[in-house]
Amino acid sequence: MKNLFVGNISFQTTESELTALFQPFGQVGRVHVVTDRETGRARGFAFVEMPNDDEAVKAIAALDGKELGGRNLKVNEARPKTERSAPRMSGGRGRSSFSNEDYSEAVRRPREPRW
Repeated sequence: MKNLFVGNISFQTTESELTALFQPFGQVGRVHVVTDRETGRARGFAFVEMPNDDEAVKAIAALDGKELGGRNLKVNEARPKTERSAPRMSGGRGRSSFSNEDYSEAVRRPREPRW
């Protein structure tokens, strides 16, 4: 069983369209178009599960770079999901993410004066 990542899809692309796109290369187990939790709108990528590894490799070779809905698809084998220690916080303007855990055990050092 191979899980394929399909990126750069149009926001209007449906699971049935992706199923029809992958079926000529073999059996399609499951198709999941990823949506935003808050808005319910598609996020522009999906995952396709194919039970046969050889068929999945053929689908990757044939569909990577193929146009669908006016966009060139990016198809490759999905990487396993890694666990995150804390939810990311976006501060905008290029700030890095942090959590309160970063400060809980940190040693407090006095600050140098700013003059």
